[in-house]
Amino acid sequence: MHNKSVAELSRELESGKISSVELTREFLDRIKAEDSQYNSFITVTEEQAMADAKAADEKRAAGKAEVWTGVPFAHKDIFCTNGATTTAGSKMLANFVPPYDATVTANFRAAGAVCLGKTNMDEFAMGSSNESSFFGPVTNPWGLSNGEKRVPGGSSGGSAAAIAARLTPAATATDTGGSIRQPAALCGITGLKPTYGRVSRFGMIAFASSLDQGGTMARTAEDNALMLNVMAGFDPKDSTSADRAVPDYTATLNEPLKGLRVGLPKEYFSDQLSPAMEQQVRNAVKEYEKLGATVKEVSLPHAKLAIAAYYVIAPAEASANLSRFDGVRYGYRCDDPRDLSDLYTRTRAEGFGGEVKRRILVGTYALSAGYFDAYYLKAQKVRRLIQQDFINAFKDVDVLMSPVSPSPAFVQGEKTNDPVTMYLEDIFTIAVNLAGVPAMSVPAGFVDGLPVGLQVIGNYFEEARLLNVAHQFQQVTDWHQKLPQ
Repeated sequence: MHNKSVAELSRELESGKISSVELTREFLDRIKAEDSQYNSFITVTEEQAMADAKAADEKRAAGKAEVWTGVPFAHKDIFCTNGATTTAGSKMLANFVPPYDATVTANFRAAGAVCLGKTNMDEFAMGSSNESSFFGPVTNPWGLSNGEKRVPGGSSGGSAAAIAARLTPAATATDTGGSIRQPAALCGITGLKPTYGRVSRFGMIAFASSLDQGGTMARTAEDNALMLNVMAGFDPKDSTSADRAVPDYTATLNEPLKGLRVGLPKEYFSDQLSPAMEQQVRNAVKEYEKLGATVKEVSLPHAKLAIAAYYVIAPAEASANLSRFDGVRYGYRCDDPRDLSDLYTRTRAEGFGGEVKRRILVGTYALSAGYFDAYYLKAQKVRRLIQQDFINAFKDVDVLMSPVSPSPAFVQGEKTNDPVTMYLEDIFTIAVNLAGVPAMSVPAGFVDGLPVGLQVIGNYFEEARLLNVAHQFQQVTDWHQKLPQ
């Protein structure tokens, strides 16, 4: 059963071939037996999962089942879960048990889905490799057969690795600068970052509030559509939530692609992309031409400024958001503080990891008197230019296609001592967050036996089109069905 998709599992439950209790037990047993080599879960909520599975079976027996009733999945450990530890991968929140659910958590609960546990992540979602977690790095299931431990990508690496290793059929994730698409690409699964505001951020621990967006991870585009049906929608508890109707994202999956206009941003096929990676992406684009799409080169002239702008804006917002972790109200608190100043200083020095401290310092500097105009204000102006590039591009094409990452998954420890090299891993993903448009990573081949992702970028609120484009590709290719050794 662990090799089946969410859609298939839902049908098996509906037909009565298997119960949710049996299905949940299988995944929990797999986590117990296998996860020691991946470290993809921080918390496994076994008791609660089995109770929820039993309740789902009873609901199904009473004829009140929905698509998700009794289907297991996992939450990235950044979504608050009432009564279950929510750490954001940090020592600061290692013992934090929220007294409420995030809106995304509540939506899945209402849909009858069974949460297996909380997946590992870069601390406070800050990282491109899932090596900054207080609970240890996550290992990519791909490449292990060669005795190499490779990164799964970050910050949603735990969710991606757990799906690739078949420890869960689906998992929630978040994307601030590529944190869904990059791990999805490196682990050979399908991931969607929706339009900013499409999914509520209430109860999602904040990193950079104008960039963070909750999204979906699963093996197939169809499963991502089923997840987004649960997650998307207006939430009065989130002031940035978009008050727009939510379509059924599965309704248009099977529409033909004849006439689809595809744009290839020339800035994303640069010398920073390895020739082997470029070849796999171009091969995927040829499949779309066979499906009836037309392809043309387009330009995003300000794309080269995205990394610089992002690493001013995101740390500035992180500096403000993370000021609440001070040892006073909740979270980690240092032992025997001498006074209030000592409490603040030692709590934050002991509670935050190195990458988080680096970004807080950068952000605080960018916001400080005398530097605000030079850095933060300038970065916001650049952001507006990047957004306009996408608006202009979508006047001529329906979707953009590009690589997700410049290279396949690298070996653990290879880039941890060079933050700038690590930041450049997000070179093809960050502009999407600055503009707020939706984008996906779709499995599209292999380089040196490691997965490659094709990035498909859409116009605002056109997630249904992206999912259709990805689903049609997955009908004629089998990259998304490949298993790690």
